[in-house]
Amino acid sequence: MQEALTGAAGVAAATVNYATAKAAVDYDDAQTGVAELIKTVRTAGYDCGSASVTFGVEQLHYAPSVAPLEQVLGRVKGVVRAAANQATESVTVDYVPGATTAAALEQAVAQAGFQVAEPIPTEDPAERERIMRQREIKSLTWKFALAATVAVVAMVGSMLLMAEQADSTFRPVDLLGRLLMPLALRLDAALSGRLALDPRWLKLGLALLTLPVMAWSGQQFYRGAWAGFRHRTADMNTLIAVGTGAAFLYSLVATLAPGVFTRAGLPADVYYEAVSAIIALILLGRLLEARAKGRTSQAIRRLAGLRARTAHVMRDGKETELAVEAVVPGDLVIVKPGEKIPVDGVVTEGASAVDESMLTGEPLPVPKKIGDEVIGATVNTTGSVTFRALRVGKDSALGQIVQLVEDAQSTKAPIQRLADRVAGVFVPIVIALAIAAFVVWFDFGPEPAILFSTIALVTVLIIACPCALGLATPTALLVGTGKAAEHGILVRSGEALERLSRVRFVLLDKTGTITEGKPTVTHIVTAKRPDGTPIAPAEVLKWAAAVEQRSEHPLAAAILRAAKDKQVDILPVEKFAVMEGRGARGTVDRRIIEVISLRHARERSLELGSLGQDADRLAAQGRTPVIVVVNNTVYAVIAISDPIKPTAKDAILHLKRLGLAVTMVSGDSRKGAEAVAKEVAIEDVIPEVLPSQKAELVKKLQQRGGHVVMVGDGINDAPALAQADVGIAIGTGTDIAMEASDVTLIRGD
Repeated sequence: MQEALTGAAGVAAATVNYATAKAAVDYDDAQTGVAELIKTVRTAGYDCGSASVTFGVEQLHYAPSVAPLEQVLGRVKGVVRAAANQATESVTVDYVPGATTAAALEQAVAQAGFQVAEPIPTEDPAERERIMRQREIKSLTWKFALAATVAVVAMVGSMLLMAEQADSTFRPVDLLGRLLMPLALRLDAALSGRLALDPRWLKLGLALLTLPVMAWSGQQFYRGAWAGFRHRTADMNTLIAVGTGAAFLYSLVATLAPGVFTRAGLPADVYYEAVSAIIALILLGRLLEARAKGRTSQAIRRLAGLRARTAHVMRDGKETELAVEAVVPGDLVIVKPGEKIPVDGVVTEGASAVDESMLTGEPLPVPKKIGDEVIGATVNTTGSVTFRALRVGKDSALGQIVQLVEDAQSTKAPIQRLADRVAGVFVPIVIALAIAAFVVWFDFGPEPAILFSTIALVTVLIIACPCALGLATPTALLVGTGKAAEHGILVRSGEALERLSRVRFVLLDKTGTITEGKPTVTHIVTAKRPDGTPIAPAEVLKWAAAVEQRSEHPLAAAILRAAKDKQVDILPVEKFAVMEGRGARGTVDRRIIEVISLRHARERSLELGSLGQDADRLAAQGRTPVIVVVNNTVYAVIAISDPIKPTAKDAILHLKRLGLAVTMVSGDSRKGAEAVAKEVAIEDVIPEVLPSQKAELVKKLQQRGGHVVMVGDGINDAPALAQADVGIAIGTGTDIAMEASDVTLIRGD
């Protein structure tokens, strides 16, 4: 290893101490770094001890780029890698223990123009983010309150100063008289002569009031502008800092040395109210944004909350109830009917039907037998099963979904704010114009030229400060989202509205988005009696509903709803039994009634006749056929499907007329998905898609250069909703889907 290190590029000397298991390396950081040295050690067949630390960074979300922060941290001795996350406002640093300290890392953060957030006493990333968001909202609220209060006071003070300039004998009660004449007349006698106004002291008081606004409420703007200046970038912080700084310095000169202006025949005006108002308006916009961002972490917390809390595990031949975190791969886990499956695994004993709608979005339970995989957080609906744990914790399907949502929300490149996009070009132009105005007035203006040229310089800078943007942005957001809400559309941010204008691709989930998400009986095809008369559908429902009233299967619920809608009397059932993965049976009015799958009917070689062709035709249309058997005689085929929403086709055709490419994605089978797509005029269909594949599909479309809208309603859609440029959740779906999205349709239409 010593030879490998000594021969590495940029290394002057290397010494390896076998006793202490340490290596001392003298290297040129211009040619190599810690990360490269660690690679050299690993290439030599050894490994390096490393540690990782994550800490919050205040106001990181508003930085135009995290690259300067990562670069400064990367240059710290002993740091292997630094990765900043604007979504969670945190930075993770991988480093060599002993080579650096937390204090050195915090100092590097400060050098980059940021500030390390106060430590949070929790290891849970979601909880840490929630606490950080609450702190940010609280801090912004107090800062805005101070800036707004001082702005109001400064405006009143400015009105007094303007009135004083117009009337040298002005008293405050005169202004009150102009506003409230009757009350002023009564107060005039009592207050006359007692409230003499000295403009110099009023200006000084306004200056002292404005200082804490700049030093505390507006510190993030000045810190951000300084960091941008050091890294040769300009953003909204630069505009705010330059504009308010110029206004304050100008006003301070007018306060402390008013003779400079009066000798030139100019009024010594002050603009303290402009400083506070600009800062207050921008803070208000950021406060509104912070409140919207606070909902993001709720989606991740709800996802994590879907996990089972405990698991029944076989240990030493005994069934033991353990916390789900204690389950390890290889454990035998027992799951009873109605319980959540705690971790991912493979069935080793028993059979059941599992509700996997959490994963696939499809409402129908999936039969499970020995050798089939089961997924953690899904629900075991009927029989008891024993399975061997394969994947636990972050490696499980649910853990991967949580990670996908976190990754999508943190890696999705946010569209730059309008002010920041303008600032990149606008700020240099404004500064150039201000300097040009100064030069022109200094060379060609009247005496004292320095005063007039300075006024011209400050005037340009003050006018350029984005106070209008600071007011317009939150106002437009409130009005736009308010109007959308009137039409049943909840928009979480102004960025989502802006991104919608550039959408090229629309991905629609099938279940719950295009369809109702509620299985319904659509067809009842009956057989004929020996005398040739058809069996009445009501009779079929009577027998089927009697058996299904004891079943927990969603298809059973659809049959029961149909029976109730037809006002069919439901008879009592005896000797009820569930045939795992095949159907259910029972004795009703001394008849043996079975409601079974088409596959099971054919396995038993039951005489289906023409009903077999009808069942195949219905299956090809995306419906699920079930067979009703009375005393081993096939009575009917009941087709159950998830009906398409009445407005779905019109909406899809309208999207196409807008020039958008519409694609349907589904976890359903190809046959079922294509049948639904055909009914709603969608040509591009992607069936049998898992949650991770939906998010990957969104990424591929984004790589083609188009903005993507994802519309979904289920937990399984959350990663794709978060990854998409605009995620639209159906309001009738899950809370998690809605919280991972940018837009929610309240009525689900």
